[in-house]
Amino acid sequence: MEIKTSQKILEYIEEKGQAGANELADYLDITTRAVRKQLSGLLEGNKIDKIGKAPKVFYVLSIKKTVEIKHGISTALQKIIDENFLVITPTGEREEGLRGFIYWCTKQKLPLGKTAKEYAETLKKYSRYKKDSLIDGMHKIKTTFSKVYVDKLFYLDFYSIERFGKTKLGQVLLYAKQSQDKKLIKELVNEIAPQIKTLIKKYKIEAVGFIPPTVKREVQLMREMERQLKLPIPSISLVKIKTEIAVPQKTLNKLQDRVENARKTILVDDNHSYKRVLLIDDALGSGATLNETAEKIKDRKVAKEIIGLAITGSFSGFEIISEV
Repeated sequence: MEIKTSQKILEYIEEKGQAGANELADYLDITTRAVRKQLSGLLEGNKIDKIGKAPKVFYVLSIKKTVEIKHGISTALQKIIDENFLVITPTGEREEGLRGFIYWCTKQKLPLGKTAKEYAETLKKYSRYKKDSLIDGMHKIKTTFSKVYVDKLFYLDFYSIERFGKTKLGQVLLYAKQSQDKKLIKELVNEIAPQIKTLIKKYKIEAVGFIPPTVKREVQLMREMERQLKLPIPSISLVKIKTEIAVPQKTLNKLQDRVENARKTILVDDNHSYKRVLLIDDALGSGATLNETAEKIKDRKVAKEIIGLAITGSFSGFEIISEV
């Protein structure tokens, strides 16, 4: 019995791992147009998946089919991975959900089924620290500083978790900031906006402050976030003082150096007075910048109470988030 062209394509892709349309046309000795017709049918039938962007497009066996047959990952487990996992490849490709998890496990040479269960257990461990989608960071900052100037402190998520590295929000934050990609920043804003607006309503926030950037960039994450969030409350003016040599917080390893940097280079240029202010930072390692800025805001009598919010924070101890 003659093997169907579509079956030959599936067998070839299974053997090679992936294949492009031109490669398949050469292998089957048919036109590229004929191959694309076959590929279209296989895509519609969920037999294969397409990865990459033109002109570099490849086809692989359907992840769902491969996982069900070879790895036995349950629908519930797949849903957890699809909602939480994201990895950016060294070449800048975005791989998320189960596809990204398979890519990551393959690179790490880890068994997919076993590692997927361990990933779900790790997420469960860290989720215990969340209440109403927020992580209370007060205990950490109180054990780091003798004097704390924020009245409450929250993270939206941890920057990274043990073994599996950066969280989904951590990945989006890192690459939105480093790449200065407004589309990625918009994705970040859309993700965090509901929680920020909930905080504003819950604590009756009257104004908001955004920690000013240190590193000079054409597109500044915090400024772009402020613009895109369009919060219905005024913003207090926080200024990063220009010095002869700009020293980013992330380059300082000692806590006292971070405190000195924030104390001497951040200025509150605002004469308004509010009962409660929300102070937002992108990533909180030690909390030095946020705490020192909060002190300056209170010294200027701009706010009586300050609610601190970090998009992401380190899990334990004084861990410098040197990438963001």
